[in-house]
Amino acid sequence: MYDLAIIGGGPAGVAAGVYAARKRLKTIFITESFGGQSVDSVGIENWIGAPKISGPEFAQMLEKHLRSVAGESMEIKTGEPVNKISKIDNGFKTETSKSSYESKTVLVTTGSSRRKLEVPGAKEFENKGITYCASCDGPLFANQDVAVIGGGNAAFETAAQLLSYAKSVTLLNRSDKFKADEITVEKVLSHSKMKAVKNAVLKEIKGDKFVSSVIFETNGETKELPVTGVFAEIGLVPTTWFVKDLIPLNQYGQIPVDPQTQRASVNGVWAAGDSTDGLYHQNNIAAGDAVKALEDIYLYLHIR
Repeated sequence: MYDLAIIGGGPAGVAAGVYAARKRLKTIFITESFGGQSVDSVGIENWIGAPKISGPEFAQMLEKHLRSVAGESMEIKTGEPVNKISKIDNGFKTETSKSSYESKTVLVTTGSSRRKLEVPGAKEFENKGITYCASCDGPLFANQDVAVIGGGNAAFETAAQLLSYAKSVTLLNRSDKFKADEITVEKVLSHSKMKAVKNAVLKEIKGDKFVSSVIFETNGETKELPVTGVFAEIGLVPTTWFVKDLIPLNQYGQIPVDPQTQRASVNGVWAAGDSTDGLYHQNNIAAGDAVKALEDIYLYLHIR
């Protein structure tokens, strides 16, 4: 019986793992791989302490840090997808593709995956002009024309970030109404470098070695927009299906948590990062929330 099971190897999971090791909690750390979504980023420029680091380097750094402090109190299992977490008499049972583990508490840090574009050119130009992380890759497109695909708050927040770097930003929204807050829409669209096209259905992404343009239809007319960057903000899919029978999820499949402690609605379960209903999802925020959760878990185990 472990004190804690940490599920996920992104910045949230590793941050919690480092703190768990320092506090000598008997921990089972389970992940398919290290790095989270950022492993696909060409260059991460907002991770505190690293002016710029590639996604693969970021993953290696996280793993190296965790293994350097793991000691005898932590067991690290990689390449083990989690299939299910269930409640047992004295804690929780985590079943993976290879084994099962019992723990008194659980911290879910499995994040989410971006909904991917599904048009010709989307796969070919991923990381070659197509990106799913403005905070990671935005500065790479300084003084360039870029497009944002989407119409929700995330899309407009991405556009707002890009306006600090790009020569121009064009937002393509597939319906005639934006899902983002009216105040946000009004503020972003007031910028001189910003443009939005409604009823714009993306059809193709073109280029040679890198993106050169996007093809879209609007009101029955096909248009081509020259851009070198395409930022997709068409939604997230939280990686939480393995706890759907344990924890009530919200309408988006996220785990609702208490923002003061990161506790889920089930006693003994915490969550941090993109798998939660937190308002903002970024690497540094995920790591901070995970540390917050770990501090609460320690108190729960020793003072309850």
